[in-house]
Amino acid sequence: MLLSCLIAAFALAAAAPTATRLLGRNTGWLLAAGLLGVAVPLAATAVDGANDQVVPWMPTLGIDLALRLDGLGLVFAMLVLLVGAAVLAYSSRYLKPGRHASFFGLMALFAASMLLLVLSDDVVVMFVAWEATTLCSFFLISRSGEGAREPAIRTLLVTALGGLALLAAVVTMAVATGTTRLSAILADEIWSRDGAFTTVVAVLLAIAAFTKSAQFPFQAWLPDSMVAITPVSAYLHAAAMVKAGIYLLLRFSPAVGQEVVWSALLISAGLITSIIGALAALRRHDLKELLAYSTMSQLGLLVATIGVGTPEALAAGVIHTIAHALFKAALFMLVGVVDVQAGTRDIRRLTDLRRRMPVTFTLTAVAAASMAGVPPLLGFLSKESLLDAFWEAPGPDLLGPVLAVVVALVAVLTFAYSARIVLDGFGPLRPGLALSDVDADDESSPVEPPHEARPTFWGPVALPALAGVALGVVPFVLDGLVSGAASAASGTAQEEHLSLWHGVNPALVLSVIVLVTGTALALGRERVDRALARARLPFSALAVVDGARAGLIRLGALVGRPTATSAPRRHLLIPAVCLTLIAGAALAVGGLDLPARVPGDVAATDAGLLALVVAGTVSAVLARTRIGAVVVTGVVGFAMTAWFFTLGAADVALTQLLVEILTVVVMVLLLRRLPYRFRREPRRGAVLPAVVAIAAGAATTLGVWALTGRRGLSPAGEWYVTQGEAETGGANVVNTILVDFRALDTLGELTVLGVAGVTILVLLRARRELPPREPEPAVDTSSPLADAGANAVFTRTLTRAVGPLTVLLSAVLLLRGHQEPGGGFIAALMGGAGVALVYLAAPSDRAARIRAPTSCSSARASSWPRASGSSVWSRARSSPR
Repeated sequence: MLLSCLIAAFALAAAAPTATRLLGRNTGWLLAAGLLGVAVPLAATAVDGANDQVVPWMPTLGIDLALRLDGLGLVFAMLVLLVGAAVLAYSSRYLKPGRHASFFGLMALFAASMLLLVLSDDVVVMFVAWEATTLCSFFLISRSGEGAREPAIRTLLVTALGGLALLAAVVTMAVATGTTRLSAILADEIWSRDGAFTTVVAVLLAIAAFTKSAQFPFQAWLPDSMVAITPVSAYLHAAAMVKAGIYLLLRFSPAVGQEVVWSALLISAGLITSIIGALAALRRHDLKELLAYSTMSQLGLLVATIGVGTPEALAAGVIHTIAHALFKAALFMLVGVVDVQAGTRDIRRLTDLRRRMPVTFTLTAVAAASMAGVPPLLGFLSKESLLDAFWEAPGPDLLGPVLAVVVALVAVLTFAYSARIVLDGFGPLRPGLALSDVDADDESSPVEPPHEARPTFWGPVALPALAGVALGVVPFVLDGLVSGAASAASGTAQEEHLSLWHGVNPALVLSVIVLVTGTALALGRERVDRALARARLPFSALAVVDGARAGLIRLGALVGRPTATSAPRRHLLIPAVCLTLIAGAALAVGGLDLPARVPGDVAATDAGLLALVVAGTVSAVLARTRIGAVVVTGVVGFAMTAWFFTLGAADVALTQLLVEILTVVVMVLLLRRLPYRFRREPRRGAVLPAVVAIAAGAATTLGVWALTGRRGLSPAGEWYVTQGEAETGGANVVNTILVDFRALDTLGELTVLGVAGVTILVLLRARRELPPREPEPAVDTSSPLADAGANAVFTRTLTRAVGPLTVLLSAVLLLRGHQEPGGGFIAALMGGAGVALVYLAAPSDRAARIRAPTSCSSARASSWPRASGSSVWSRARSSPR
């Protein structure tokens, strides 16, 4: 059932773009119903106890799509699905009618990726889901308008850094424990046996979580991401992106919770972040920006609570996670309602909304009161649990009370900015704050007085807001859910019994002080504003991120400067010099021990092909025309191909042959844009290239001579030859090494080639046609062969027969590569040769475009021009290849 729920979530993401084209913005209702449809069987699965499912994924590496649903996973899965459903339903009325396929697709994919993250029982799968949430948030932020590009990039840079830290932790844990199964890793004895391992992994996990949950010193990206539209911010802040970091900390608490470095990092970073966020929220006039900083502050409290590490603290963290998701989702969406109805989010422009928008005002007051910790709401219960957990924190006697007082101070600030949302956002214009205080360039004031939104708009918002009331009045409903999550987070069985009244204790006394002090700050908020307005930080966190980014770019430019040229000699100089230096070092260390003679007789074919290669190389050096250089270079390449065939290296020979064909084709296509002759170089400028070339050639010759007849078959090579077929089922040892044994390396090479192909495609589409400039053309335009249309008639005729044959041969080479010479790379080269043939047969690149004709007329219209003479030639010249 777990796999079925996960497939259903990803199916919603796949179907969202198509549904959007049919339903428009009403797709939000459909996706909300879909997420609810996933939540119901998932909750039933938890009740039934069927909480494990494993699907083989990469069995040779021991990596499976392992899913596991425990109490902690259930809490976060319900937050992901239920809050996601509310946000998507809300989006159906927040968005204006139009095209929103990318938004709904990314939001559904965001939910599915988060669900995979909290259900995965394999650290590799968990890492994949972690990075998927990073990419989803990046694309959702970047699509939010012109000003969203830089914040999206900053968010990606910071969170990608955390992804690298998590990857390092995953690799370390998998290697040390010998498994990638998360439950097995957490149960391994290495955590108590190897202190260095535990410390390293704890630091890496903390860095990963800090970047994701915006903790000091990585907190800058979260307020910066407020440029995203309100539904994205609501989901990202309440249940998705930032909650991934909280989940990671809770999940690994059983293993590293007692580590001193872990507790010190989490408590110190969490409390610093909570204070910074709370003070920054009090200084903000934009309601959405205020909520962004409040999220940072509340996440800091959660991180510090997890750092305390006691079972009571972890249970308090779970309760506050639930409460925070409810009131923060409601507040963000309500601010979106205000923004749409009033035309602004600036509290200096919002007046009398409590009378004009009574429902929105009531829901905002309820959600803000829960965030402020006012009884009898769920936020009050979670705040008291936090205070109690910090008061009882392990360590020196005064540590717990001191930490509890700091948390109480943050709670006072939380009460103050919560009151600011309600009193300033919905009240009359405050005395002493005139509209002239608003930025002069802010033209977001409403055209007409705001009015209450329709129920379909605020209806989805009411659910999380009122849930905070209901769960605060009857908190025992959450007993089972919190107990299961706390047990999973602490590694010990816990029974939680939630209630509003726990008697008179330090937490209650601190709560009363918080409420009284917070009320005083709310009443004197004008003085607080003036005091905070004079405070200035000596640096900007965003400036630090931008400075680090600019520094990396400058470092990259510095490293790449030696090769930042189009001159081939500069690029060829580096490997040639390095080869010479390596050979010199080898001679200095080991001396020159060459064999007396080359073993075996020299065959006539070897001597003939060697002579051909030498002749081609000398001719290429002496060539003065580019056409001549292309011809003799092709001679060298095809001679090497024949040599590989005679030596029995069929795969290498096929690759060399196809690469040589495509290389010659590319060079021929460039001839028209290059001068006919090479530019004469002064003799003095040719000395250095000649010295480097001779030295590299000598080093290569000595290396081949020294290794010839001495190497034999290495143990690894012998194993591949003798055991490769049994392990892989393929007899072609070259291809089985590439595809099976070096699969990740090959995947990396394919990724590089794919990125290069996409880059080339973008450049071709963005190009501008330049007027022809051929001061010394390589082709004589007065020759009859200069007519592109007439000259290509033979190639076009040949292509009709050879083209389909090339495609068929490419497929044959692909399928036979596991057993015989061939394979994917060779098949791709063969397909490239077919494309090159089609291109060469056309008189211009516009006529060479490969397209699927929709009708006979379109096929005729797209056929190549048959005219001859200068008209065809001029067409070819105006569309350069």
